[in-house]
Amino acid sequence: MQDSCRRPWGEFHILADNSYVKVKRLIINPGHRLSLQSHKLRAEHWVVVRGVATVTVDQETRQITYGQYIFVPTGAKHRIACAGTEPVEIIEIQTGEAFPEEDITRYEDDYQRV
Repeated sequence: MQDSCRRPWGEFHILADNSYVKVKRLIINPGHRLSLQSHKLRAEHWVVVRGVATVTVDQETRQITYGQYIFVPTGAKHRIACAGTEPVEIIEIQTGEAFPEEDITRYEDDYQRV
């Protein structure tokens, strides 16, 4: 399985999707970031496999690089940004009750999505 979706910040590819886990490969382009968001149904684990990311989870913001990871609990406000001049690639592992794309509450969005 490798579903692909383009977004204003880059793209993602679904690597696995079943009743207990969803795994995505995110590619975030330089100068771009995802919306500040939260999820009611899932937690996320992010592993950087290429590049440098600036990640925000609630009030904490820090940079993570190749081989580093961060946990995003269910309900936490979070965001990923590309911090380098090359795209950052993240493996995102979602765990929880369900994994619909609609399970997003956006608080800030550079692309004016709702």
